[in-house]
Amino acid sequence: MKKKSGFTLRDVCGEHVMVAEGKENIDFSNIISMNETSAYLWTKMGEGTFSVHDMADALLEEYDVDEATALADSKALAEQWVNAGIVEP
Repeated sequence: MKKKSGFTLRDVCGEHVMVAEGKENIDFSNIISMNETSAYLWTKMGEGTFSVHDMADALLEEYDVDEATALADSKALAEQWVNAGIVEP
């Protein structure tokens, strides 16, 4: 996967919110809010390509979670990101 350009994670009043930059990305009908863990993963994945396994590895490094849970949660989150249009598969 790869993050689509034009999306930036911002802290708005203590909430992690995805902000679309550039007129081609503006869609006010779909505000994307992230919890602390998904915001951590978004930041950790950087600007290059990454996989669900990379996401799971990052969860294992940062949180007290077992491998199966980290992988399942990463798959679910990746699917949400693809459906939201903020990453390319």
